[in-house]
Amino acid sequence: MRVLYFHQHFSTPKGAAGIRSYQMARKLVEQGHQVTMVCGSYSGGQTGLAGDFVGGKRTGSVDGIDVIEFDLAYANSDGFVKRAGIFLKFALKSIGIALKSEYDVVFATTTPLTAGIPGIFARWLRGKPFVFEVRDLWPELPKAMGVIKNPVVLFAMSCLEWLSYRSAHRCIGLAPGIAEGIAKRGVKPDNIRAIPNGCDLSIFESFDQAWRPVGVGPDDLMAVFTGTHGMANGLDAALDAAAVLKMRGRDDIKLVLVGQGKLKPALQARARQLGLDNVIFHDPVDKKTLAGLMASADLGMQLLANVPAFYYGTSPNKFFDYIASGLPVLNNYPGWLADYIKQEQCGFAVKPNDPAAFADALEHAQSNRQELQLMGERAKQLATTQFNRDNLADQWVNWVTGVVS
Repeated sequence: MRVLYFHQHFSTPKGAAGIRSYQMARKLVEQGHQVTMVCGSYSGGQTGLAGDFVGGKRTGSVDGIDVIEFDLAYANSDGFVKRAGIFLKFALKSIGIALKSEYDVVFATTTPLTAGIPGIFARWLRGKPFVFEVRDLWPELPKAMGVIKNPVVLFAMSCLEWLSYRSAHRCIGLAPGIAEGIAKRGVKPDNIRAIPNGCDLSIFESFDQAWRPVGVGPDDLMAVFTGTHGMANGLDAALDAAAVLKMRGRDDIKLVLVGQGKLKPALQARARQLGLDNVIFHDPVDKKTLAGLMASADLGMQLLANVPAFYYGTSPNKFFDYIASGLPVLNNYPGWLADYIKQEQCGFAVKPNDPAAFADALEHAQSNRQELQLMGERAKQLATTQFNRDNLADQWVNWVTGVVS
C-alpha cells in the first residue's frame, strides 16, 4: 500500500525533535508498505536529506522512507505572523502533492492544524481515504493559553478543525482528552482511536556514554527537562523551585534544562538575576546523545503551564523518553499523566504553582535514593508494558491502513 504522509516537523533520530512520525513510517515500511513523507525544515530536526533545494524542495530516500522536504525553515522562536505564514505555505505546497501523486491513503498529523488541509483536498477532490492525527486540540489550547485572542482567527481555526475532523475517514488522538475533543465535534467514536506517544526502548537502552553537563557533580541529584522552552512549558516553575532550593542551601540538587525555544533567553536572564547556579541550560542534543544524558540523570521533569486544557489534552514526548530511560518523573500539573504517576508509583505529582512542594519533592528524591531507584524501575516497567512504541506502532499501522478496506 502507498501512504502519503504529511508532517511539517518530521525528524529522524539524528535530530533533537520528536520522532513519532519517523517510527510510524518505519513500521509501515517494515510491513511492506511504501511511504512518502512530506515535510518542512524544522529547527532542531533532521530530515536525513542534505542535498541542495531545487525549485524550493529536495527529495531522497531515508531509511526506506521517500522524503519530500520543502525549503520552509521553521523555529519555535519565530513570531506568530511568520509561523502562520510558513504553516500556510506548507499547506499550499502540500495540496499540490496531494492532487498529483499516486497513493492509496493520505495521512496528516498536527501540529499545526493546517496539516489537515492537503487531506481535505485529497478526500473531496480525489476521493482518497484520509486519516487525520491530532497531537493538540486547536484552537482550544492556544485560546486557553491566551496566545490567540483575535475572534476572527479563532473562528477560522475552529472551522478548519471541524472540516478536518469531518473530512477524515478516521482520526487518531494522542491523549484521552484529544479523542474526546474530536468526538465533541461530531465524529463517531468508532472512527476515533486514542494512540498515545510511546517509548523508544531501543534508543534509550543503547548509548555511547553516560554524561553530565558541566556544573553537575557526580553526587548531585540531577533532574532534567528536555524540550521546548516556550509559553506552554511553564519553565519558570523550575526556576521558582530552584530559588527555594537555593534559599534552603541545597546545592546538591541541579536542574538541567535541555532544549531551545522563544523564552529561553528570558529564562537564562532570570536565572542569572537570581543567582541560580543550580540551574544549568544546555543546547538540544540528538536522541543518542540524549540517551546518554538520561542514563546519568536521576529524575525527569514533566512540566507544563497550569492550563486546564493541558490536563488531558497533551501527550508530551519527554514523559515517554523519561520512563523509557527508567527515570522517575516529577510532574507539576493534574491530568492523565499525573494519574499514571500516582497509580504506578513511578515519581512525584505535585500541585501547580507551588514552588515549595516542587522543591520538597526534589529534596525527598535526593535523600531517598533507594526509593527513587524503585520508582525508576516501575517507570521502566510502565514503558515496557503499556507504552512500548513498537506495540503502539502496530496498532497505528492497522488503524491507518485499515481505512482502505
